[in-house]
Amino acid sequence: MSLSVVIATRNREGMLDRALRSLEAQAAAPAFEIVVVDNGSSDGTREVVEAAAQRGTVPVSYVYESRPNRGLARNAGVRVSRGAFILFCDDDVQAPPDWIRAHDAAHTREALVVTGPIVNVPSYDDRPRPALAHFSRAFFCTCNVSLSRAAFDDAGGFSEDFDLYGWEDTELGMRLRTQGLQHRFSWDAYIWHVKPPSENTLEVETRKTLEKARMAVRFVRKQPTQRARFAAGLHPVNLLRGKYFLPDGLLAVYAGAASTAWVPAPVRALARAQFLDGMYTRELVRALDA
Repeated sequence: MSLSVVIATRNREGMLDRALRSLEAQAAAPAFEIVVVDNGSSDGTREVVEAAAQRGTVPVSYVYESRPNRGLARNAGVRVSRGAFILFCDDDVQAPPDWIRAHDAAHTREALVVTGPIVNVPSYDDRPRPALAHFSRAFFCTCNVSLSRAAFDDAGGFSEDFDLYGWEDTELGMRLRTQGLQHRFSWDAYIWHVKPPSENTLEVETRKTLEKARMAVRFVRKQPTQRARFAAGLHPVNLLRGKYFLPDGLLAVYAGAASTAWVPAPVRALARAQFLDGMYTRELVRALDA
């Protein structure tokens, strides 16, 4: 087995089914398998995976991990996988037919982390090619990243201390960089990240933002470097802003503008970004003081 695709999922049977079918439709890919880690689902996730295994297009394995923890789930998936290279993606993606082949082609040497464009789209019908705006210097993002099993094992895998949303992939990326791995961004290895507006609500994004702020403090405590502090927003200017310059009234204005239908879309988007940034920064201060 040349490559293992590892997907951690929870209560997204419909999206997972679409992701698996897009992987089954890969063209001219090297030999690969799919490992799905069910991270405590209560829907039909297991049945979706079993149906994919029965179709027999690609070898598909099912792993159950009850404790909600992305790092823990992905580590469990890697342990049962057989590929010399590990390719991570999320359950809410649609993979173009050449996605796996592009990752495989980019690994011209073992000591590489390969990422590609993540193209956010509102529906499965939207399938644009990546543009310059989709370039990212992120070293390790589990929505679309591959590396050798040897490098993953040498780094010790994901930290399982991140039990809320965010930072477990960034923290592993920092350890891989310290290990001497280089990063390659492959334009051909792009993937569509499906984010329907009905699911990507302000309420959902606020919850994830608050969790990410709490995990940011944990991230910096594990990686106490200046680079990590700036990446997480834990630098004096931002913390001062969170403590004194983001009052409830201002955030309420942002939230109202972001949620009002008659407000022009660009203004709504800006207000949403400002609200989430403000909530993140204030939660950083609270988490530090906790």
